Amino acid sequence: MPRFAEPMKLAGLGMLALLSSSGAALAQEAVLDKGDTAWMLTSTALVLMMTIPGLALFYCGMVRQKNVLATAVQSFAICCLSTVLWIVVGYSLAFTDGGDLNAYVGGFSRVLMQGMAMSDLFAPLTIPESVFMMFQMTFAIITPALITGAFADRMKFSALLWFTGLWGLIVYAPVAHWVWGGGFLAGEGVLDFAGGTVVHINAGIAGLVAAIVIGKRRGYGSENMAPHNLTLSLIGASLLWVGWFGFNAGSAGAADGRAGMAMAVTQIAAATAALTWMLVEWMLRGKPSVLGIISGAVGGLVAITPASGFVGPVGALFIGAAAGIACFWGAVWLKTTLKYDDSLDAFGVHGIGGIVGALLTGVFAVEAIGGTPGLLEGNSGQVWTQFVGIMATVVWCAVATFIILKVIDAIIGLRVDQEAEVTGLDLSLHGESVH
Repeated sequence: MPRFAEPMKLAGLGMLALLSSSGAALAQEAVLDKGDTAWMLTSTALVLMMTIPGLALFYCGMVRQKNVLATAVQSFAICCLSTVLWIVVGYSLAFTDGGDLNAYVGGFSRVLMQGMAMSDLFAPLTIPESVFMMFQMTFAIITPALITGAFADRMKFSALLWFTGLWGLIVYAPVAHWVWGGGFLAGEGVLDFAGGTVVHINAGIAGLVAAIVIGKRRGYGSENMAPHNLTLSLIGASLLWVGWFGFNAGSAGAADGRAGMAMAVTQIAAATAALTWMLVEWMLRGKPSVLGIISGAVGGLVAITPASGFVGPVGALFIGAAAGIACFWGAVWLKTTLKYDDSLDAFGVHGIGGIVGALLTGVFAVEAIGGTPGLLEGNSGQVWTQFVGIMATVVWCAVATFIILKVIDAIIGLRVDQEAEVTGLDLSLHGESVH
C-alpha cells in the first residue's frame, strides 16, 4: 500500500494515510481520479505477473528437470489459494481496525468484502477500495510463493497448500497490518514503502526456517543439482524486473512524482546490483554466470523495495551495490558455511536483501522525497527504528513459521518419501512430466 510521509489513523480503518510531499494532511474529501485508478489497475496486473508467470519461470528453470512442473504449479496454486483467503478474511485482518488489538492485527469488518460498495474509495487515496484491495492481494500472493524456493524438490503438495493458507493468515496478514495497516510498527515510524519487511524479510525468514525443518534434499552435496534451463530463469527474472515497477511505483498509490522516483530508483538499484554480483563472481570464480547476474538483479530489486519511496538515485546506487555484495555472500558463503539447503536462495536473496534494504532505508532516506530524513540528513535514530522493524518481523515470522510447519508435519507430514523424491515430484505428485 502507499507508504506515505507520516503515519496517521484513518477513522474506522486505522491505516497509514496519504500526506502531501510537504507533510500536510489532505484536507479535502477524496474524489475518484481516473488517472490514478488506471495506474493502480496497471500496477496490480504487473505485480500479479511477477508471480505468474515471472516467479514460476524463475524458479522452475533453476530446479532439475524432474521437478519443473511441480515447482511451477506451486506458484500457480498459491496464486489461487491466496486469492480466495484474501477475499474471505486476509484483507480484513490486514487493513481494517482491530479495535483493542489494532496494534497487532486488524478486524473482521471486511470479511467476504462485506460493506465494500463499487463506488467506495479508499480514502484519502483517489482510487476505489476494490482496486486497493486487489493491489494488496497481489502482494499477499507473491510473498508465500517466494518461500517455495527454499524447499524446492522435497515438499508435499498437500503440505504446501496447508502451509500457504495458515502462514498467509497467521504471519503475513498481521505483519502487513503492523507496517501498513496502522499497527505498532507504523506507530514506531518504520519505513517500508513496498514490502522490505512485509514481503521479503518475511518470506526469506520463513524460507530459512522451512529449509532447516524439512531438511536437505537427498543427494545434496554429492549429486549434480545444477539448474536444468537457465533460459527459463532469465525470462522469469526479466518478468520479475518489469513487474517490480508495479510493485514499487504502484505503492505510491497515485500516478505522481513519487511514483516516478520510485520507478527510477528501482531500475537503478536492480542494474547496479546485477553488475555488482557479476563482477564479484567474475573476480572470485573467473567467469560471470547467467545465474549470478539474474540473481543479483533480483537482490537489487528486493533491497530497493522498502526504500523506493524514500530515497533518490544516489541512494539507489549504494543500496544496489550493497545488495549485490550481500546477496552473493548470503547465497554462496553463508549457506555453504552453515550447511543449510536453501534450494533456490530464498533466504540468501530475499531475506538478506530485505534486511540490507530496510537498514539502508534508514541511512539514505531523503526528507524531500518521503517526508522522513535518514542518517545522512541527521536523523540517526531512523536506522534504529528500521532495526526494530526488522527484528519484530524476524522473531514473529521465525517462531510462527516453525510452529506451523511442526503442526503440519505432525498431522500429514511435510516431506515426500524417498522414492517420490528420487523419481521426481512431477511424476510422483502430479503424474506428468516434461520431456
